Amino acid sequence: MDAKEIEFKAKALTKAATSSEPPANLINILKELQKGVRPTEDLLRSTRIGIVVNKLKQHKSPDVARLSSEIVSKWRSEVNKQKSNGSPNPHRSSTPNTGTASPAPASTPSSKSSVLPEKRSWKADGVETSVTSNKTRDSCLGLIYDGLCFMSTEAPKVVLAKATAVEAAAFNAFGPETKEQYKTKIRSLFQNLKNKSNPQLRQRVLSNEITPEKFVKMTHDELKSEERRAADMKIQKENMDKAMVAQAERSVSSSLQCGKCGQRKVTYTEAQTRSADEPMTLFCTCLNCGKSWKQ
Repeated sequence: MDAKEIEFKAKALTKAATSSEPPANLINILKELQKGVRPTEDLLRSTRIGIVVNKLKQHKSPDVARLSSEIVSKWRSEVNKQKSNGSPNPHRSSTPNTGTASPAPASTPSSKSSVLPEKRSWKADGVETSVTSNKTRDSCLGLIYDGLCFMSTEAPKVVLAKATAVEAAAFNAFGPETKEQYKTKIRSLFQNLKNKSNPQLRQRVLSNEITPEKFVKMTHDELKSEERRAADMKIQKENMDKAMVAQAERSVSSSLQCGKCGQRKVTYTEAQTRSADEPMTLFCTCLNCGKSWKQ
């Protein structure tokens, strides 16, 4: 396909998506693009087809979303291969516009990210997370990257290196990737890294104050911030103090008889629940069967 035909397909694809046409219509157009497009950086830039297809990765139809994802990945891979083998446009420094937001310059991978700290992710930074040749592990690596880069100004190259080391440590300690323990640990590490109230954890991991090997084995309590740990200790102390408060003393009487089991092993307390000139109310509990009553 030439650029003009690709632009025509892009418009048709956008119209089909916004008009809620049947998924089959979108799939037909996507398959034509999959077979007919020979991606280059210039072609993807000029036609913006990558952006159009990339948006469909979020389509409610699983088949449309899957096919869109496959096409974008294929185009990105082919353009990156062209760059590594000698790009037809070597003076260009940015990555191909295949739909990912704010890609990091390919020629300066160690430069600071231009993405706002609160908006950073491996996709926004334009980072390639296909490191382990294993889809599950690469996905987990991306999750760790997202946790580490959140609200960080560290260069993508630095974050990726640390995320790779953390994933490898988790894999060695809890793998293989098919084990639920490995996946659970990755999710837990991500949630703790992304915790807005605990920015020190991200900084300590990135600075290697906490090594990847130590980080993946830290307990839930060790992962907490100092403030959270102090608050939890305060609550624990308050609960302990309440538990140690003296309870109202209960007397034992042999003159009181349980109406349920007939035993005379009854404890009781007295309370003035009526007017002052009336006798106090007894709250009784049988030590034998547990029956409670008042009289």
